[in-house]
Amino acid sequence: MNLHGKVALVTGAGRRVGRAIALELAARGAKVAVHFRTSKAEADDVVSLIKAGGGVASAYRADLTNVLEIQWLARWIEEELGYVDVLVNSASEFFETALVTSSDADWDRLMGANVKAPFQTIRRFAPMMVQRGAGHIVNVTDVYANRPLPGYSIYCASKAALWMLTRSLALELAPHVQVNAVAPGTVMFPEDFDEASRAKIVRRVPLGREGTPEDIARAVRFLVEDGGYMTGSVITVDGGKEIGG
Repeated sequence: MNLHGKVALVTGAGRRVGRAIALELAARGAKVAVHFRTSKAEADDVVSLIKAGGGVASAYRADLTNVLEIQWLARWIEEELGYVDVLVNSASEFFETALVTSSDADWDRLMGANVKAPFQTIRRFAPMMVQRGAGHIVNVTDVYANRPLPGYSIYCASKAALWMLTRSLALELAPHVQVNAVAPGTVMFPEDFDEASRAKIVRRVPLGREGTPEDIARAVRFLVEDGGYMTGSVITVDGGKEIGG
């Protein structure tokens, strides 16, 4: 897909990986709908950067676990930018959920952000892609979708569900819409990780470094621009950690 003039909706685009994806797709000529839920200032900054580079972008707030807000989001985007050609589900929640201390609220929050929101968003935007005969959906999952991280069972389960959702919907939406995913490894440590913990994790990465949001953004861009014969695929971007132990 030539992205020039196409409309790309990137969820969670104000910060971290979502921000990098929005900037990458804009650099390739896409008009970008920069979604945020709470990070308004950060989303506005992304829009400013895209416009400063000669691109087209607007920021939109929505709680993607709320179907009505997704309907509003779609209407706003269509009125301002046009029909969505590319959907990148990057918005995510990540926090520890030990079995004995986790709550029902933790379950609802993680499953809501990491599974329900992508599903609801796809359900709203995929039909227009099918009607128009083309479209790309990319979900950002995690290497821990199939390799458990101790103490993060709900998070891992939510990303595993997103992984399977990717494959299931790729089959359901073929041949018109391609649905793929990117599974980051060690990319941008959470702020509460201390230096010793970070160093220990990086030592297990064969490429010897932490990944960057731009590494993930380039993988997303590849799937959208060059993944012409790919659907239901998951690209792992982890510096070799999965094979390194």
